[in-house]
Amino acid sequence: MGLPEDIALFELNLNELIIKYEQYFLGLEKREPLQLLDEVERFARKYQGTQIINTMQKFKYNSVIARLSSYKQYWNRITRLIEEGKYSRDRFKMEMHQKKEGDGSQARGGEKSQPINPELQRLYQQFIEARKACHLPVESITPEMVVAAIEKQKPAIMNKYHCNKVEYIVVVEKGTPKIKVRPKL
Repeated sequence: MGLPEDIALFELNLNELIIKYEQYFLGLEKREPLQLLDEVERFARKYQGTQIINTMQKFKYNSVIARLSSYKQYWNRITRLIEEGKYSRDRFKMEMHQKKEGDGSQARGGEKSQPINPELQRLYQQFIEARKACHLPVESITPEMVVAAIEKQKPAIMNKYHCNKVEYIVVVEKGTPKIKVRPKL
């Protein structure tokens, strides 16, 4: 095969690889198309050391190489997000599974969450409002998480300040909302 045919085949394989990766990210393919990626990268390396004299073929080859490079960066970023659990499509699926499991545990007579103290509920609302005002994500923060963190720290804070009661306030420091503790007199 000559150079024009190789470039055309390289471009066809790259287009097929793009489709396979999109199917993988949508969940239609179970495995990442690594074998096809290796084949496409082999095509990319084939003429890397040679000088292409025909300007049109050189431009075509370099543009396909650039497309491959940019797509590889995109695929690596999306794959990393999937591995970290931050990819939006995966998060949606994960939340759906958690909702199903949550419904099943309550139907089986699982433990129910205890009602939250109105003062702590007010603190949670203030904290969420402060995070929204700072343009920070609030989806992952639940009232139970805030209450658990406060209850965990409460004994240490009371010992530190030598008091029986403490009060909590929400403050924003350097663009980050925080829950501060003060001794209640």
